[in-house]
Amino acid sequence: MKKFVDLLATLESADHLQRLELADADGNIERIENKPGTQGSLKVYHHLWKKHGAINAAAAKEGLALYAEHTEDAQNNPGKHPNIDRLFEVLENGLEYAVTAI
Repeated sequence: MKKFVDLLATLESADHLQRLELADADGNIERIENKPGTQGSLKVYHHLWKKHGAINAAAAKEGLALYAEHTEDAQNNPGKHPNIDRLFEVLENGLEYAVTAI
């Protein structure tokens, strides 16, 4: 199994972004900032959005694979990895997020 850091290196850079804003069906906004601790998630979500057009079930499945070893850690420790938890919620509850790049 490849590690997250190795998979992350294969994705397009998201360094040019300040943040991504994720809007749910009710218009609630969640943000992933370009700052230490969330830059990997910014890169993953940017990739998923560009490929799938939204954070939907297909994007969530791919995202969980990209997070690699962190996905299992998130399953075992709910709340520790909120950006991974969101992908589980997308799958479990049929959610979809529209994405705006800032």
